[in-house]
Amino acid sequence: MAQPARRHATSLETISVTIPESAVEFYENAIGSVCTTIGLFEANPEGTLWRVEGVKDTGHREDELAAALLLAELASGESATLERAPTEAEGWLARTYEAFPEQQVGRRFVVRGTHLPDQPDATRIVLTLDAGVAFGSGEHGSTRGCLRALERIAHRKPRRILDLGCGTGILAMAGAALLHQPVLAVDIEPWSVRVAARNAQRNGLAPLLTCRLGNGWNTPAIRRAAPFDLVFANILARPLCLMAKDLAHNLLPGGTVILAGLLRTQVGMVLSAHRRQGLVLEHLLTEGDWATLVLRRPNRPRP
Repeated sequence: MAQPARRHATSLETISVTIPESAVEFYENAIGSVCTTIGLFEANPEGTLWRVEGVKDTGHREDELAAALLLAELASGESATLERAPTEAEGWLARTYEAFPEQQVGRRFVVRGTHLPDQPDATRIVLTLDAGVAFGSGEHGSTRGCLRALERIAHRKPRRILDLGCGTGILAMAGAALLHQPVLAVDIEPWSVRVAARNAQRNGLAPLLTCRLGNGWNTPAIRRAAPFDLVFANILARPLCLMAKDLAHNLLPGGTVILAGLLRTQVGMVLSAHRRQGLVLEHLLTEGDWATLVLRRPNRPRP
């Protein structure tokens, strides 16, 4: 039976910032650099403001946090007020466990926290994750949409697979487990790369996953492995648009890309950016306010 990781914190605090959507990536990296648990939440109904929060030991790594927040402000052009709230360790763990029940996603997957009993399921692929990892645990609509999209295109049997912005590695693991093919998992955040590698080991998928630190399509590991016939990119709408040209250039003819991390209201913007690069929409999946796009590069150039 898998046992949840032991936690020794006696005094925890929740730190958070509320910022415009354009600054989410920068502040997510800043908060994530000092917190082992982070979350991303809509702060207004329009989806224009977001709250990034993390849980850490009270008073721990304050100098690193200040430097990371300053860097986020300089890179994004958006200043943010850091909010703090004391968090009871046991109460937080209990709430985290309660909020992360077993989840069946699509027809093929079940996502299970390490705090739950290890029960084999002959009908589904079980992905086991630490319940303390709030983002990329299968609860978020964008992650669920990607897993459903993967089921739809699995019959194509892609063999060269990239998970760009892998987070916890859940999509890379799902691809490796369902398709029985190696997957390159890349993230800009060192913490995410470590978590993805640990999750791959926990799920017996380490031989199929290569987890690397990198910044987008300029990552050496990506350049060596390209082109791909399946790419996951569960990031944010604006970065997806900016990377559309590089994505199309690194996708094999007939290859598929699964794009997520965008709201329904952002579908038009993201779709237009990729259509300009010759990609064709095959499926649009929704989970609540979130959308997932499945696009394909035609086997032949358009006349």
